[in-house]
Amino acid sequence: MENLHAPTVPSGPTSNPAGTNGIQTAGLTFTQLQTKKDNIEAELRALGSVLESHRVDMNTSLITSDGFPRADIDVAQIRTTRSRIIYLKNDYKALMAVIEKHIHEHFARQAELGIAEELANGTTGTDDRASSVSHPQQILGPPFAKVNSVVDGSPAHSAGLKAGDQVRNFGYVNITNHDGLKRVGECVQGNEGVSLFPPPIMEPELMASKRNILVQISRSSGGAETQELQLTLMPRRNWGGRGMLGCHILPL
Repeated sequence: MENLHAPTVPSGPTSNPAGTNGIQTAGLTFTQLQTKKDNIEAELRALGSVLESHRVDMNTSLITSDGFPRADIDVAQIRTTRSRIIYLKNDYKALMAVIEKHIHEHFARQAELGIAEELANGTTGTDDRASSVSHPQQILGPPFAKVNSVVDGSPAHSAGLKAGDQVRNFGYVNITNHDGLKRVGECVQGNEGVSLFPPPIMEPELMASKRNILVQISRSSGGAETQELQLTLMPRRNWGGRGMLGCHILPL
C-alpha cells in the first residue's frame, strides 16, 4: 500500500516554476523581498496551525499499525498541507539567499563609497574593525536598538560593538521589521544554522550554516558628532560566556 503519511507531492522544485530559483524575485526591491518573506512566514505559520489542529507534524504517521488510514484525522487535508509546506520551505530558502545577496551588495557599495570619500578627503582612518560611512543618505534606516553592554572577549567585542552604540540594521533586521527585537534573535539563530520560527515546520536547512552578520550602527564621538559604522559580527557558541553574541541590546 502507498505510504499515506508521505506528502502528496515530493520535495523538489519551489512552488513557482518560473525564474531561476523557482520564485519570482527579479526586479524586486529589498522592501518587496522582505514583504514576500513575511508573507511566506505567515502562510507557513498558518499551515503549521493546521497540522497542530490535527495533533500531527511533518513526520507523524497517518496510518494505523495494521496499515489502514487513520479515522481520527483528515488524512487528505494533512497530506495536502504537508505538500504546501515543502514547497514553501524551498521558496523560503531561495528567497533568503536573494535577500542576503541584496544586503551584502548594499554594504559593499557603502564600503566603496566610504573609501572613495576618505581618499578624496585625504583620510584613511578606521575605528577598530568598522568601516566609516559619512553620509546620512547612505543609512538604511533610523536606529531601533541600543547596545547596553558588551562582554570582553565575546563575539560582539571582537566585531567592535561598544556600549552606547545605536543599531540601524542588524543583518536583514531594521526599524520596520524588528518586532520588539524578536527578529534580531532569529537572525542570530539563523546564522548559527538554527531557525526559531515558525515551529514546528521551519527547519535548520532553511538557513545556510554559519554566516557573518553585517551590522550598521551609529556611535557618538562626543558632543554632537556621530560616526556611522559597519561591523561584521559572527555569532558563535562556546566563546566562554552566555549566548552567542556576548552583548545586551535594548529596543529604543
